[in-house]
Amino acid sequence: MNNNRQILLSVVSPVYGCENVIMELYLRLSKSLLEISDNYEIIFVNDASPDGSWEVIKEIAKKDAKVKGIAFSRNFGQHQAISAGLKLCKGEWIIVLDCDLQDQPEEIIKLYNKAQEGYDVVLGRRENRKDRFIKKLFSNFFYSIFKYLTGTDQDSAIANFGIYRHNVISAVCSMRDNVRFFPAMIKWVGFKSTAIPITHSERFTGKTSYSFRKMLNLAINVIMSFSDKPLRLTVKFGLLVCLISILFAIYNVIQYFLGKIIVSGWTSLIISIWFLSGVIIFILGMLGLYIGKIFDKVKERPQYIIHETVNIYE
Repeated sequence: MNNNRQILLSVVSPVYGCENVIMELYLRLSKSLLEISDNYEIIFVNDASPDGSWEVIKEIAKKDAKVKGIAFSRNFGQHQAISAGLKLCKGEWIIVLDCDLQDQPEEIIKLYNKAQEGYDVVLGRRENRKDRFIKKLFSNFFYSIFKYLTGTDQDSAIANFGIYRHNVISAVCSMRDNVRFFPAMIKWVGFKSTAIPITHSERFTGKTSYSFRKMLNLAINVIMSFSDKPLRLTVKFGLLVCLISILFAIYNVIQYFLGKIIVSGWTSLIISIWFLSGVIIFILGMLGLYIGKIFDKVKERPQYIIHETVNIYE
């Protein structure tokens, strides 16, 4: 993260499919930030959006030097876009919010005022989420599983929107994880934090770019990157299967000496083979996924590639 903290407030917003929203977001952000200070910057990170989002960002940046833009060479993902913005921001306080205006810029003043009470992190807890039912259902399920596997407190009503002191963001930027998931990284680094209720809005226009397949892939990657508990669970499961097998063998030996077993059962044999084969394949698959993560890590490829910037001066 840039150590030059002459700016009070930095806003980082990942952009994808928001051509018709960016101008409205910019106007509302500027108005809200001016209620706190005129010493701010707004960083839009274009995640190779297929529409004209980057052209809109460049047009705004030409008229307002406080607006900065970053464009990726291809689509790397929302959380990589957040990471890119965090690395280049210069603010004492950093606000992260999505570009679809479901996170309302007018709530920033509430977050900032709460932070002045001595908090390093103030998160926005979305009240009456306006997302689709299936997205809320999947989110609740994911955070429940993630909470269990990582042993950390998780709240599905909290996402990226919040305000963070520069030392928190510096700690997040120091993490070299290939899989980036901003809410989990904020949890991991610690610091004094709290959450306050905020109003959640409908999307300004369009629909979410997160399909069920993308959400599922993100969930698998995040869980396997932030927890090794699935590996430990497979060991416990294997031990449980062994124990059941031993008990079943003892039961069959007793039944045999009591004369209750005359011909060995074909059905029980086939069931055992299929069941144990499934267990073996499952465990090998789990190990394969973790080995794949190690393979990705040792390649040391960059988390993202910046194609173009505007108003960014190192």
